[in-house]
Amino acid sequence: MVFMSISERRERDRLKVRAKILDAARDLFAAEGYDAVTMRRIAEVIEYSATTIYLHFKDKEALIRELCRVDMMCLAQAIQSAAAEPEPLERLRKTGMAYVAFGVEYPNHYRLMFMSNRLNEEEQLAELGHGNPETDGYLLLLNTFDEAIAGKLLAPEFTDPHLLAQAFWASTHGVVAIHINLYGDPWIEWRSVEETAEMTIKAMIRGVKR
Repeated sequence: MVFMSISERRERDRLKVRAKILDAARDLFAAEGYDAVTMRRIAEVIEYSATTIYLHFKDKEALIRELCRVDMMCLAQAIQSAAAEPEPLERLRKTGMAYVAFGVEYPNHYRLMFMSNRLNEEEQLAELGHGNPETDGYLLLLNTFDEAIAGKLLAPEFTDPHLLAQAFWASTHGVVAIHINLYGDPWIEWRSVEETAEMTIKAMIRGVKR
């Protein structure tokens, strides 16, 4: 039997409380919006004092920065297997499908990262993993389109990797956003999100390939 030291137990408990704060904050920000949520409101939800929250995060801005960093890492991990695909166009398909699957499985993560009106501050980008191919999903798309252009896999009129990456992102984002906000509405005879994502992504790739 392995026994934990007092310091190890304290660190484990600290991390549990920190995770509880982040989970509650994510749900509140997604449901009520960043501006409407206070540190006191988060404390009420997890039944701790506001003082406890401030032991972990000095203010709401520090909390949201850590939340974005954690959630970006979760997304990066979700698409890493797709990133290992050697063929660029197949990598795009796998990345798009992994992205959609992540958004559907973790809707509050997704809403906070990509459906709120809060923009990243430039000085925070490195902290959030910007520019690192293992944590920056946009960079993965950009590099993949660069590789596809260099390999003459795309029609000759498609020469701007940023435009291609943003159009591809917009198409997959649309699938996720519609699913997590509207799926199940009786107005529409819905098809599965997997079918919709597969069709959307394949159509996008067919539309730009040589």
